[in-house]
Amino acid sequence: MASSTRSAPAAHTAGSAPTSATVTTDTDLDIDDIEAQVYAAINSALLQGKLAPGQQLVERELAAAFGCTRGALRKVLARLGFEGKLELEPNRGAFVPSPSEDDIRAAFRARQVVEAGVVVNLCGALNAGMRRKLAAHVRSEKKALREARVDEAVRLAGQFHLLLTELAGGVALVSALAQLVAKTELYKALLDPSKATSCAPDEHAQIIAALESGEQAVALATMREHLDEIEERIVRQVRLHSGHDLKAVFSAF
Repeated sequence: MASSTRSAPAAHTAGSAPTSATVTTDTDLDIDDIEAQVYAAINSALLQGKLAPGQQLVERELAAAFGCTRGALRKVLARLGFEGKLELEPNRGAFVPSPSEDDIRAAFRARQVVEAGVVVNLCGALNAGMRRKLAAHVRSEKKALREARVDEAVRLAGQFHLLLTELAGGVALVSALAQLVAKTELYKALLDPSKATSCAPDEHAQIIAALESGEQAVALATMREHLDEIEERIVRQVRLHSGHDLKAVFSAF
């Protein structure tokens, strides 16, 4: 049976240019393939900052847009919810996360703790193979940015930190850190899409250089500053969207 391809607009914020998601439909197509395509489309929209914080993903509308069953769509939404990329509320539905300043700070605090241990383990201990892997990864990040593949650039930026954790021998920590990285990278995509990961490759190269130097204090400071910069940038956006920062307003009094 010949398959057909239909394009339909994906969910987008009011006033923004419509985006499209293409999902191949066929009565004989494996349901796993359909779910994979729907997952990729929604995940890409999230990582490109095309969905607004707090926006509801209405099952009926998405199923119609993708030409899939609501059952298949629910599986995709459940997976994204498990990954922390969507918030699933009983009897209400799926929503794009709308993190508070406290949510953001807590996630980055946890990352700082875990990644400080990674830095300590890797500082002065990078061998030639590790250096090649890290250098290749940074090149991939730069290539994704040059080609304006924003969702891929976001994914690679987070993957850099998971690669460091893997190289440090913390295999047991990779899955735990993966959830934190996914959460903070999503926060960055949702709240700071204009900068996305434009500075990530250069900052990651600085982290590699600091690890190679063997100066533990320098390496820890470099990682801390890298994560701090991202955190503060996201928090500034939260404050802009939620009203005036009272501390800033009354700082002169």
